[in-house]
Amino acid sequence: MADLRYDPLEHLRVARPVDRIAFVADACRNFKVLDLGALDETAYTQKRGRGTWLHERIAAVAQYVVGVDSSPAVPREGLSTAANARIVRGDIDGIDALLEESGFQPDVVVAGELIEHVPSPLAFLQGLKGSTRLAGCTLILTTPNATAAHNVAVGLLSRESTHRDHLCILSYKTLHTLCARAGLEHFELVPYRSAFVEMRARNPGLRGALVAAGEKAVNAVEWLFPLLSFGWIVRATL
Repeated sequence: MADLRYDPLEHLRVARPVDRIAFVADACRNFKVLDLGALDETAYTQKRGRGTWLHERIAAVAQYVVGVDSSPAVPREGLSTAANARIVRGDIDGIDALLEESGFQPDVVVAGELIEHVPSPLAFLQGLKGSTRLAGCTLILTTPNATAAHNVAVGLLSRESTHRDHLCILSYKTLHTLCARAGLEHFELVPYRSAFVEMRARNPGLRGALVAAGEKAVNAVEWLFPLLSFGWIVRATL
């Protein structure tokens, strides 16, 4: 947890960017994991077996994983995703009741690319922090970065790259503020680098090689200037 002055020109000590999926999966290794917003319908239909679906990568190393997702694509009886993993249909606002009913007690709570979709990010974090069933768990959440290199670049062209389902996009300082106000006493913010997974999959051959080269160029910028990384990972104790 950094001690910020919130001065416009204060220097921010930010680590070098990491691989998002590898970082999250490693934090879940050998633990029981609650995976919020787990389905990621695009990933479930297009990325299974390719190592790029976060839920699948977590299940490969975790002791057991229970995913929660409100998508109608999740059957009412739930969805088995691995021998040690399943996704149940449920609302992230009703986590305590779900855990009470199932008897599942996680060690780690993952919220991958979720907080930017919820109506109130502060209320979401406060709910996790105030949960009696999650007290002492490690929270790992990821979210896109408002000051990412691609956002800056398209802004110069009078454009903005934002998904229609995103209700907010957070910077280092706003995310730090949310965590502090939610009462997370011990947390760190780690940047994660860009990965053009879908673009590489859609463009085989020479075009795919050009996409890969572009990804490496962007990654080099992110390594030099971590505040321009694609997104943020928050690791905290609930």
